[in-house]
Amino acid sequence: MLWVFFAAVSAAALAPVALSFVRGRVGRDRRAAALALHQAQLAEIDRERDEGRIGPSEHAAAVLEIERRLLAVGAETETAPRARVGRGLLAGILVAVPLAALALYLPWGDPGLPAVPFAPRLAADRAHQLELQRLVVTLQQRLKELDPKSVRAREGLLLLGRAEADLGDFAAASKAWREALQDHFDPGLAAAAAEAETRAAGHVDAVAAGLFRAALAKAPANAPWRALARERLAEAASPPAPAAR
Repeated sequence: MLWVFFAAVSAAALAPVALSFVRGRVGRDRRAAALALHQAQLAEIDRERDEGRIGPSEHAAAVLEIERRLLAVGAETETAPRARVGRGLLAGILVAVPLAALALYLPWGDPGLPAVPFAPRLAADRAHQLELQRLVVTLQQRLKELDPKSVRAREGLLLLGRAEADLGDFAAASKAWREALQDHFDPGLAAAAAEAETRAAGHVDAVAAGLFRAALAKAPANAPWRALARERLAEAASPPAPAAR
């Protein structure tokens, strides 16, 4: 049953290509029929002239019109070689795509493999969130016992900010990182605090803009976040969009 489903999906995906191929053949048949019709008309005009039913001037005018139509049909048929190349490509696609998909699937695919249940993944994500929340509480309690000027306190603030950011509390992450910056300024940490502040506020506020400027002033030229900082400052400089009414 699974292979029937695969075949149906493949057929639906390749249906437009097959339709283009069929339409190309219909167009060729129509041109051939039009060419045969014009040639028959030319023969009929010659016969009417020979039988005296039309005069020379009428014959010449009719022949001219039929030849004009023949030239138009001939111009269409001149594109046949390119059309044949296009049809060959379409036919190749119709054959190659299913074969390539099958060749990629067979070595590693297993149609009998059961689906991964969503509940265990959801439970794992929830467990990770709870672990981060416990870590935040532990760090907050530990920081109260440490000298704010100590290296361990700064390391604790860095870790606290990271845990808060992973939980999506960007305001708390920005606060923790800005506290860590008070003892020792680091351009990369300042940029991270500025970005967290921006995401918490929903725009580049004055605090974030100041951090971005300070970070750019002291960062090395190859700092990977320089482009983001410039973009954020450009956002702060541009006027806000008018509210929709």
